[in-house]
Amino acid sequence: MELFKDLTVLSLEQATVLPYLTFRLAQDGMQVIRLEHPVYGDPNRMIGENVLSEERMNAYYLCINAGKKDLTLNLAEAEGQKIFQSLIRELKVDIFATNQLPKNYKKLGIDYDTLKSLRSDIIWLGVTGFGPDSNEGAYDPILQARGGLMELTGEAGGDPQVVGIPLPDMGTSEHAYGLVMKALYKRQATGEGSRIDMAMLESTVSWLTVPITLTASFAKSISRRGNTHEFFCPVSVYQTSNGYVYLAVGNDRQWNAMVSQEIFKSLARPAYEKNAGRIGDVKNLNAAINAITKNYSSEKLIELFTSITVPVSKIQTVREVIADPLVEKRLLYAHDPVSEMDITLAPPPNMTPFLEASNRRLSFPPRFGENNQEIYGRKLGYSDEALAGLKEKGIL
Repeated sequence: MELFKDLTVLSLEQATVLPYLTFRLAQDGMQVIRLEHPVYGDPNRMIGENVLSEERMNAYYLCINAGKKDLTLNLAEAEGQKIFQSLIRELKVDIFATNQLPKNYKKLGIDYDTLKSLRSDIIWLGVTGFGPDSNEGAYDPILQARGGLMELTGEAGGDPQVVGIPLPDMGTSEHAYGLVMKALYKRQATGEGSRIDMAMLESTVSWLTVPITLTASFAKSISRRGNTHEFFCPVSVYQTSNGYVYLAVGNDRQWNAMVSQEIFKSLARPAYEKNAGRIGDVKNLNAAINAITKNYSSEKLIELFTSITVPVSKIQTVREVIADPLVEKRLLYAHDPVSEMDITLAPPPNMTPFLEASNRRLSFPPRFGENNQEIYGRKLGYSDEALAGLKEKGIL
């Protein structure tokens, strides 16, 4: 099934939030073309270990840029903007995306009105930190701080903590993915394009469903509470003889099943029969459970709780996650024909027909300006001499 193979995405992108979105679109089989400044490029190219021993191909960049092509172009110059317009027209770009600050839209010639005049049904996406009327810079931890995630993460009474993954970046990417798909449906139904403004703050705050309602409507004070749950107990991390497990008892039935097991019978107390009683004594109860679980292996406890249908999991390292049978069969791969390096990539949230057809393989993340000759030369018709001249002038 090649539903998206004829769709072209041109993305003036850097950092994480937009490259992750276009990585997702590439996994659907869309033709994704990165656009970078010929001098500065994407700063993420220089982050992490230089695993290929070459410039602008560092490890961090490799993680979310497979399956794409790459062009360099200086949009600050009039000649660069002229070439950009040719790209929009000649490549029949379906989706243009950028995470530039809004003040740069018109200055660089990438604003929606300009692109709509070139392609009336184009889908235009602008990803910003705080909306199209703001030019504040934004990185993921800033959104975690302003969007409330850090206030909710960490031990009770301890310092606020960042979440272990860039959730505002990747959450915004996923929300934008849905909006792009809605825009494609709208275009199919009406023939009309769309302008999409996606603010990272709006995306981040949208996850705070329970904290916002309880705070605004019922005057609750919601803050970080470590590994415990606001409303259910026992729900936490417990030490084992060879690591840790996370146990989640979600109702009184599951609690009764747990304390019916020989090793936990000492916890079958009247005060703990109802969830409210367990919540009211959460500190002591967790300590009592931990005193028991530390005498048993993670595997033994997982076997026990699984047998009584109480959710439990070993706390896996990233290496163990990779080896998990449910994950391993969904990992993605890319091969570099230049260095012969193979890289393993995180699986998609849902396996796409395109990935199934390609045996879960994507093209290797593109080098800086790797496709200049292919696209400017063969598709736009620039000669080698003309391309060399543009490069010398700092346009490419």
